[in-house]
Amino acid sequence: MDYQQVLEEIYHEVRPLLGKGKVADYIPALGKINGQQMGMSLRTLAGEHYSVGDFSTCYSIQSISKVFTLALAMQDKGEEVWQRVGREPSGNPFNSLVQLEYEHGKPRNPFINAGALVITDMLVSRFQHPQNNILEFIRKQANDQRIIIDDEVLSSEQATGFTNAALANYLKSHGNLENKVSAVLATYFAHCSIRMNSEQLSQAFLFLANHGNDPLTGEPLLTRSQAKRLNSVMLTCGCYDEAGDFAYRVGLPGKSGVGGGIVAVIPERCSLAVWSPELNSKGNSLAGMKALELFTTKTGISVF
Repeated sequence: MDYQQVLEEIYHEVRPLLGKGKVADYIPALGKINGQQMGMSLRTLAGEHYSVGDFSTCYSIQSISKVFTLALAMQDKGEEVWQRVGREPSGNPFNSLVQLEYEHGKPRNPFINAGALVITDMLVSRFQHPQNNILEFIRKQANDQRIIIDDEVLSSEQATGFTNAALANYLKSHGNLENKVSAVLATYFAHCSIRMNSEQLSQAFLFLANHGNDPLTGEPLLTRSQAKRLNSVMLTCGCYDEAGDFAYRVGLPGKSGVGGGIVAVIPERCSLAVWSPELNSKGNSLAGMKALELFTTKTGISVF
């Protein structure tokens, strides 16, 4: 398989979509980004890497960080994680307060905002400095110590995160946060504000293509069963209330973020990250969704 040729074909086919979406301007720092950019990177378990476009441009990973926080929570809690958060698709916007209310404070899955706040709370209980532990885990998986928290994005998150604050307070009222709301929000905003590029993200997700083992060292980060389950939750819940369409069109476990990134995993083979900051109406990268659909169509590779 000539992956480089495939990526280049996709890049040229998808470029006409640039300019047809909208950046996430409800977070002021993200609203400043030039939306007409696109990059894509692929990493294989054999150590090969292929990239095209703006693959080295760093961006806020936003909800993609929730995969790393869930992995850390599963390391510590195992199946206990699911006592406080579900694993079903939401069918509602990722920041829905209504759904949390009628389900009595138990979030539908760990990738909507309410669920990610519960997972973050678990890490606040586990670590003395959870922001640092999350960042170091990501740096280790990406094999890159240059990854940082974007202070400008973090300030925007803190200044405008009123809905997340409402979600956290509602969770607290139902006894589903153990720690202070302020501590959970601070850690949540920080991990959503981490800056990475597509090369770094494709490397960082490789452990999920390798049955939970670090592809560089062989260190088990998750059990084989845990990696399977995390990938399955990505497949069914990883793209907000467009997860079903993503599974239909792409056929891979994946996780998106409103910064315009999407990362997908092909077990036992590779991971790939695509970024284009203009979003569709569901909050997913417009060009990124099409790029991943073209990848599985052109290569014939998916989990199905």
